[in-house]
Amino acid sequence: MSGYTSNELMNMAEEYMIYGKKMYPAVLERGDGVYLYDKEGKEYLDCVGGIAVNALGYNNKEYLDALKAQMDKVMHISRYYHNEPAIIAAKRLVELSGLSQAFFANSGTEAIEGALKVAKKHASMKPGADKDNNFEVIAMHHSFHGRSMAALAATDNSKYQGAFVPSNVKAVFANFNDLEDVKSKITKNTCGIICEVMQGEGGVYAADAEFLKGLRALCDEKDIILIFDEVQCGMGRTGTLFAHQAYGVKPDVLALAKALGCGVPVGAFLISERCKGVLGPGEHGNTYGANPFCMAAINAVLDLYEKYDVLTNVNKMAKVFEEGFDKLKEKHPDKVTGRRGKGLLQGLVVTVNRDKLEQVAFEKGLLVCAAGTDVIRFLPPLVISEEEVNKAINIMDAVLSEM
Repeated sequence: MSGYTSNELMNMAEEYMIYGKKMYPAVLERGDGVYLYDKEGKEYLDCVGGIAVNALGYNNKEYLDALKAQMDKVMHISRYYHNEPAIIAAKRLVELSGLSQAFFANSGTEAIEGALKVAKKHASMKPGADKDNNFEVIAMHHSFHGRSMAALAATDNSKYQGAFVPSNVKAVFANFNDLEDVKSKITKNTCGIICEVMQGEGGVYAADAEFLKGLRALCDEKDIILIFDEVQCGMGRTGTLFAHQAYGVKPDVLALAKALGCGVPVGAFLISERCKGVLGPGEHGNTYGANPFCMAAINAVLDLYEKYDVLTNVNKMAKVFEEGFDKLKEKHPDKVTGRRGKGLLQGLVVTVNRDKLEQVAFEKGLLVCAAGTDVIRFLPPLVISEEEVNKAINIMDAVLSEM
């Protein structure tokens, strides 16, 4: 593209870019299927998937053709005007989720921001509500909801919060899967409960069915808003289109992103019937949300999920991963102590240095990422094959043998 070598580009990146993540010594140039390739042509089996984004893999012709077709029409218009792709995408998401309305954002963090605003506004509308809007949300320990100011307030990780936790968004934290602890945190100022159906960044922990059902009953009893964050675990990642559907529990607000656009930056929050009308005109908005290009991406993703029967593949490949992880534990009992996960959000619990493990895996052509304090996370494209899963397991076997 530019004539620069990889080393030249990486040196330029050090000088000109602010890093949001640690960087590996490669410049990735293209992708195909579940593989990425750097400028030197080295192949990497991608079990990070753009951090659960690239559900359809790379260079999917049908997906790209849909985007190109929309580009030839119009990519962006003002939100003052309707566009068909947005209306169709909203209709499909509402019908698939059983919720009532959708608001489109640019990212998962933005979707969480909108969800928190719904909860606070709903509380402010109650008779006798706190006039100073001193509302608080209950979030879970080990949670991760984004890096904006409000989303950080609901994120239980000092590494990310730092000096950024604001005073105008208060969150209190309860133990995940501990309903009694959540109940003990309820006050007259509680406006909502926010919960990942499966914690990804926090260590690949799945919610218990009774816990989610208890949260639903508690929110109904206290007239507060239940928010499910499915930015990472939604859109088929855990085996159902929306992760909460496996539990038979509906939220008041559902936050989505990542695989919703499969590479195009887009997020959304969906609201239930009880939240309709809570946000009035002008109380929430953005410039790029619901643009025709991103909406065409959502519609293409939904089309291809159905065409490829993605959910069936997720559940089949989950079993292959789980069987492979069990064999790794049996072979390396001092290095692997177990596994956690569901669908294709899988975690291998290890005792070895994870930074070194990731680095060795990278050198051997396997991309993985850490989560929590003891997990190596696998987030491959949802179209990964059995042969490719087994290849990932075999590479991890070789990595562990070197540790």
